[in-house]
Amino acid sequence: MSIAVQSFTLSNGLFVTLSEDHSAPIVAVNLWYHVGSANERPGRTGFAHLFEHMLFQGSANVGANEHFELVQRAGGTLNGSTWLDRTNYFETVPSHQLAIALWLEADRMGQLLPAMTQGKLDTQRDVVKNERRWSVDNQPYGTWWERVPAIGFPPEHPFHHSLIGSMEDLSEASLHDVEQFFATYYTPDNAVLTIAGDFDPSEARALVDKYFGQIPRGAGKPPLGDMSVAPSFGEPRRLVVEDEVMLPRIYLIFRAPVFGTEEHYDASIAGAILGMGKGSRLTRTLVREQQIASEVSVFTFDLAKGADLLVIDVTAQTGVDASILERAIVQQVDAIHERGVTHAEVERAAALIETQFTIAMQSAGDRADKLSMFATYFRDPNLVNAQSERYRKVTAARVSRFARERLGSDNRATLVYVPREVEPADQNLTATSAKST
Repeated sequence: MSIAVQSFTLSNGLFVTLSEDHSAPIVAVNLWYHVGSANERPGRTGFAHLFEHMLFQGSANVGANEHFELVQRAGGTLNGSTWLDRTNYFETVPSHQLAIALWLEADRMGQLLPAMTQGKLDTQRDVVKNERRWSVDNQPYGTWWERVPAIGFPPEHPFHHSLIGSMEDLSEASLHDVEQFFATYYTPDNAVLTIAGDFDPSEARALVDKYFGQIPRGAGKPPLGDMSVAPSFGEPRRLVVEDEVMLPRIYLIFRAPVFGTEEHYDASIAGAILGMGKGSRLTRTLVREQQIASEVSVFTFDLAKGADLLVIDVTAQTGVDASILERAIVQQVDAIHERGVTHAEVERAAALIETQFTIAMQSAGDRADKLSMFATYFRDPNLVNAQSERYRKVTAARVSRFARERLGSDNRATLVYVPREVEPADQNLTATSAKST
């Protein structure tokens, strides 16, 4: 499928992408800021995620939580998300409500600071702390998404530290810190705006210029720290975590080529061969044949700087020991590492990825998000139309080479969650412990 794409840049640096599609009377607005946890400095972690919350607390012309109320009253949906190297905000509304979504995003881009107060900061800081307690500290396996990059990147690397931040750093965040962070990163020249769906391009351009055109560009942002890492870990890594879980769960982590490179597509196909769909190697052997796993997932982090991570995530069946599950996973990884893959496997994996991508692109919201991603990372939203072809060009020889070079024990980190051993009744239970071996 071919997706209609137009793009232009305002004089203040805002990069705008339009994708017109009249198949449904809805329109998606998607705004990516090129800032994430990687941009935080030591002692001030968690700011990117904290800001995701702060941006829903009102701006000069919008009251606290009124952003939600106005969009929902217009019949739309909205949310935001934070990642290691970007933060995004998005709305999907009926076509005739495009103006309200654009005005709301522009008002908080250009007019957030006048409405920022110590009270709002205190409230949202507590909300983020509670979110950390609920989704990370007290959630089964909840620490995986901060342990994986911590294992995958050295301590000094911008991707190493926790996305949600530490309790101590969140407590130390001052109103001045937050204001400086906003002024540095929440500027039009550090943002990409995408509109996808049922709209008139001329009207959309006029609305974008009206609402965003007068917002001044930023003074520049500090460069990221050194993003370079070796292509492999150089030796096996291992972390065992005793947690309040019922079933063992194992993550195998590999350094992989950065998102967007030719080799990234090889890694993605390798991951699909191992874990995408019922016919994948891990699902077929561990779930269906040996019946030692209940769930299998393989994915990449899609990081466009330094290195990416390829992750295998497998949960055990009831009664299966972690060591048995781990040996079975490693056996399948070793097989692809030592003997490579077949042409039929590559064709199947590419077809599955293309099918998933095509289905996603029929959603205005998903399409807008992909266009924002390619515009942010590569300044080329038209890359969305090249994805299927890039996957089709992957060969068995290329995937086998990737597996040989990147899936060996020298580039393999293992994160194992095991149920906490029950201690005698006269001893106090301790907090979650982690031990390296």
